[in-house]
Amino acid sequence: MPQLRLALAQVNATVGDLAGNADLVVDFCRQAAEQDVHLVVFPEMVLTGYPIEDLAMRASFIKASIAGVQVLAERLAQEGCGDLVAMVGYLGQAEGVDNRLGIPKNAPQNCVAVIHGGRVVASQAKHHLWNYGVGDEIRNFVPGDTINLVQIGGIDVALAICEDLWRDGPSAAAKAAEAALLVVPNGSPYEADKDDVRLDLCARRAREGECVLAYVNLVGGQDELVFDGDSIVVDATGRVLGRSRQFEPELLVVDLDLPAATEPMPDPDERFGGLRIRRTIVSAQPFAAYEPRPVVHHERMKRNEEIYTALVTGLRDYVHKNGFSSVLFGMSGGIDSTLVAAIAVDAFGAENVFGVSNPSAWSSEHSQSDAAEQARRTGLSLQTIPIAPIFDAYQDSLHLDGLAEENLQARVRAVIWMGLSNQHGHLVLACGNKSELATGYSTIYGDAVGGYAPIKDVPKTLVWELARWRNEIAVERGETPPIPENTISKPPSAELRPGQLDTDSLPPYELLDAVLDAYVERDLGSAAVIAEGFDPALVERVIGLVDRAEYKRRQYPPGPKVSRRNFGRDRRVPITHRWREKL
Repeated sequence: MPQLRLALAQVNATVGDLAGNADLVVDFCRQAAEQDVHLVVFPEMVLTGYPIEDLAMRASFIKASIAGVQVLAERLAQEGCGDLVAMVGYLGQAEGVDNRLGIPKNAPQNCVAVIHGGRVVASQAKHHLWNYGVGDEIRNFVPGDTINLVQIGGIDVALAICEDLWRDGPSAAAKAAEAALLVVPNGSPYEADKDDVRLDLCARRAREGECVLAYVNLVGGQDELVFDGDSIVVDATGRVLGRSRQFEPELLVVDLDLPAATEPMPDPDERFGGLRIRRTIVSAQPFAAYEPRPVVHHERMKRNEEIYTALVTGLRDYVHKNGFSSVLFGMSGGIDSTLVAAIAVDAFGAENVFGVSNPSAWSSEHSQSDAAEQARRTGLSLQTIPIAPIFDAYQDSLHLDGLAEENLQARVRAVIWMGLSNQHGHLVLACGNKSELATGYSTIYGDAVGGYAPIKDVPKTLVWELARWRNEIAVERGETPPIPENTISKPPSAELRPGQLDTDSLPPYELLDAVLDAYVERDLGSAAVIAEGFDPALVERVIGLVDRAEYKRRQYPPGPKVSRRNFGRDRRVPITHRWREKL
């Protein structure tokens, strides 16, 4: 059988940075060439970054991307990578499509270029546009109508792009065209437990196509999305031949023994299921025989490590890609800000993390001492600014009481954080969790202020779980646990009035999070939630809190998606509506 040395370039691209992303492609192609790779495959839209949303329809951006991929092809040849075949995602444009209603402006396409010998020898546009969950591609792209079969070293290689793999067709087309290898560039965002679904899908499609399947994914953060890599190669039986690390850039190199091409005559009218099949011969002669390399198969992270790493990755890339180098947040000594502090220190190093303690008349001694203890353990900078004098000055003029008085304390703190942010250039982090965000248990323009919200998609029960996991892993490494044990064990409280506890306003978090999972994550109606065994009064209360808090969520900072359904790109509910669930 002919041999093929395949490389999957799992990289962290930046949206809009065409020059920087091109440098990234060149660097990984150099690495591939140094390892005698024949074919290197990059993720979906790597040249432009992904997702590009409405940038896709901007004529100047389309033009720059198309020109950029041509320049990249020439540059690769100049850099000594001309013999390498590189498949590179970019923003293209459909030909002969007029601007009209129902067509994205300027007919943009999500494309992959096949580069060899200093030029683009083939190009393919995505067929199936992702339009569910956080995907909105029908708004931004025109679908393609061609499947490419590229012969490399006497081996036929077929191409599908991300969502194409999730739909029936590409693997069947690969089988019909007798392709030996199906490569799939992806921009597939992370959510908990998705890696198992992803592997099952790849294995099933490989069996259907009776071919080897290679799946390459992005890594890194882009606004609310995190890309976890997890690039995979499976054989025609679904057996794993190679698997990359999660969340880290990597060049995964896999040696393959594949059936030789059957060499049909090129037929311009060849079709499968309404799609044209375009054949391109790069090289018909098999590559010289070589000694295969050992299989690389990295173990998967366990669930808590995976979620925590996604949070660190999302935060780090949002801050750095937006030009910040340091972060600031309120350190109350509670579990939420304490977990955010640990995440931030892991993302940026303690020297770039600044906590602010703002004790009031109702702040407990243990909250202040817990914040100070975490600063001592991690090395982050902690500044204490009591709010009582500022609060009293407001009250001398406003004379607020009840909830208004409580919320004033949170808003005074927010003014302090934003002032320090403006003065020193730190990005302010909001420390609210998903349970609070769901029920509106936060103060708008108070603790909800910030540029990014690292645990926005983390339910309160998972906050505790991640905090315990982070301490446990520190002990295993021989390090000091970053989170004081008292912070984990004490009852949560906003400390805006004497003796206040979260349970004064909310159900116990174990119950609350279970109802939220049913109503928010799985989108069940009230009757279906109650049918799962929950008390009707509890369901009515929780659903009412969720429905009334939509206006707060719309004004909350972005944060990394780690669940199957986050607040933001995933769940879109009108602020103004009169639908109420009936019990």
